[in-house]
Amino acid sequence: MSEIPLYDWIGFHVFLLLLFVGEFLMLRRKQTPARAVWATCMWVGAALAFAGYVWYTLGSPYDIEFISGYAIEESLSVDNLFVFLLLFREFHIEGPHQRRVLFWGILGAVIMRAGFIGLGIELLEHFAWVTYIFGAFLLFAAVRLLMPHGEKKPGKPAWTKWVERIIPVSSNQSRFFLREQGKVHLTMLSLALIAIAFTDFVFALDSIPAVLSITRHPFIAYSSNVMAVMGLRSLYFLLAHLLEKLAFLHYGLAAVLGFAAFKMLAANWIEVSALVSLAIILGLLGITIVISLLLPKKHATA
Repeated sequence: MSEIPLYDWIGFHVFLLLLFVGEFLMLRRKQTPARAVWATCMWVGAALAFAGYVWYTLGSPYDIEFISGYAIEESLSVDNLFVFLLLFREFHIEGPHQRRVLFWGILGAVIMRAGFIGLGIELLEHFAWVTYIFGAFLLFAAVRLLMPHGEKKPGKPAWTKWVERIIPVSSNQSRFFLREQGKVHLTMLSLALIAIAFTDFVFALDSIPAVLSITRHPFIAYSSNVMAVMGLRSLYFLLAHLLEKLAFLHYGLAAVLGFAAFKMLAANWIEVSALVSLAIILGLLGITIVISLLLPKKHATA
């Protein structure tokens, strides 16, 4: 496994910071579909450019592994974004305030993913049997995506009542904490951020084993995952009105997770190259996206 010099780690985070500033300038005034498209194109183009840098510095198959890891995390994030949309509706978070919640939620997700990836790689290197646990996690996640979800009733989650018994909650959306009548109150923004953080923790249990089924290289696993997560904010504003149309996407995500589980569980007997993995991932997702756009939503629940 190639060692990554410190300046590459620093350079990657400087690159992320520049991209974040660019996204901020695009979306700071208004989250129009056109601006969201440009911001999303910027993140995708940056990911492809960074894959080129990986190819130049590390060579193949690390560049293909980066693109595959990025594609898996980006596709799984679409399902995550749908949950974010439901949470914002439940907590009645208005559009301008959604940016703040997403910013802190995504920042927390980056830190969480870094820890999970480091821990996952250490476990896989020292305990080979952990591979089968990760594979079982992925199979469970795939089956869970195939199970009917039913219609979700509107209203705040039940756990918010438990929180309100401990600390008062204000309907104010101007900040995460405020003082009313001499007492510190949480706000709807705080509850939404807590819900998003927990949701991302649950999704990380699926996505981290998935990316580790593609690569065990710490820098490739981390950079591909974080690059995809950092682009979630602009992707959210782009897909907010399209998510419900992607009715068959969960079948493609389930197939991708199933493929990742197969790679992990059969690694000792069958070796799947990085290029073949990428082709399978993109093929599965592309087929289900095309079917979702061509067929009415009612056929998805038939």
